[in-house]
Amino acid sequence: MALGKPVVMKPVVILGVFVADTAYRADRQPRMGETILGNSFKLGPGGKGSNQAVAAGKLGADTTFLTRLGVDAFADMARRTWMDAGVKSAVIDTPDSYTGAAYIFVEEGSGNNAIIVSPGAAMLISPADIEANADLIGGAGVFVTQLEQPIDAALRALEIARGAGVTTILNPAPAAKLPDRIYTLCDYLTPNETETEELTGLKVSSVDDARVAAGKLLEKGVGAVIVTLGDKGALLHTRDRSEHVPAISAGPVVETTGAGDAFNGGFAAALSRGVEPLQAVRFACAVAGISVTRPGTAPSMPTLREVEALLDQN
Repeated sequence: MALGKPVVMKPVVILGVFVADTAYRADRQPRMGETILGNSFKLGPGGKGSNQAVAAGKLGADTTFLTRLGVDAFADMARRTWMDAGVKSAVIDTPDSYTGAAYIFVEEGSGNNAIIVSPGAAMLISPADIEANADLIGGAGVFVTQLEQPIDAALRALEIARGAGVTTILNPAPAAKLPDRIYTLCDYLTPNETETEELTGLKVSSVDDARVAAGKLLEKGVGAVIVTLGDKGALLHTRDRSEHVPAISAGPVVETTGAGDAFNGGFAAALSRGVEPLQAVRFACAVAGISVTRPGTAPSMPTLREVEALLDQN
């Protein structure tokens, strides 16, 4: 499915967090008070917002990432990562804090993960910071944010984007209780199964479960809900349609850490090119499908050519 050259590529602006990922692979997690030997360690770039920006940038989208960083070695890593992916940055330097870091445990046998994030300077992102970047946000075609930075900053950014007619995407991760008003500002809400359960109180174990829960989220005022379902793909649910898009396999699963970020960055990139929502979801599934076959987060994000080649095979 070649996307072709868009007539006008709309800019993508992503608000979020960069953290340095410290990834440990082992056969299992240690119990409290226990020390075990790991199989490997890797230091690399991460953070949901940054990963999503890298995914969109590597797919050719005109992407700008808005965040706070400390003034330290991890901040240098962030800037190199964005430059390599073709991502522009709007960084608020914060010398009295630190650039965030994350502990990632990867279970060797399955590739499943558990994560602790310490966002550092990014936790200081404020509504005033958002106001200072209102022109950047309002000039986007697609605006994306998540919940690793303070919710009041995300809310103000969504308000500005919505007021300017920008397509808005909220990836409600990590799961958190949200103010009612935020739902009405979301053209697209993109929770995974766990986040969907947190937001609705409904167990999500199947596509049908996801459909029922997504309907409840529509009642809160969301324009469309995309529930990402891991190896079951994704569900696009609106008031007019409910379409299940199967997962697209690109090979054996190595690591699932960045799959949701790959999906969200891919979805935003497709929308920025004018792709209609259902095909944008399918495109995003292919981006995620490639990402899980590679170790790491930002390094696992594929190029547009790789995604189009996979879609042509499926």
